[in-house]
Amino acid sequence: MNESINGNQKKRGRPATGERAHIAARVSDDEVSRIDAWAEAHGVTRAEAIRRLIQRGLEAEKKD
Repeated sequence: MNESINGNQKKRGRPATGERAHIAARVSDDEVSRIDAWAEAHGVTRAEAIRRLIQRGLEAEKKD
């Protein structure tokens, strides 16, 4: 006799943090190189460099 599947199954994939949104953007090879160079100079990953550079841009906009 087959038993029905209960509602306690684990979900697939990475668990949601609820704190961040996933944003995809296309950038040129030159921009990737510049981001990677900035990341290396600051000892961070590419993703962290992008977050920091976006934050800098938003902060600069506030000052204008």
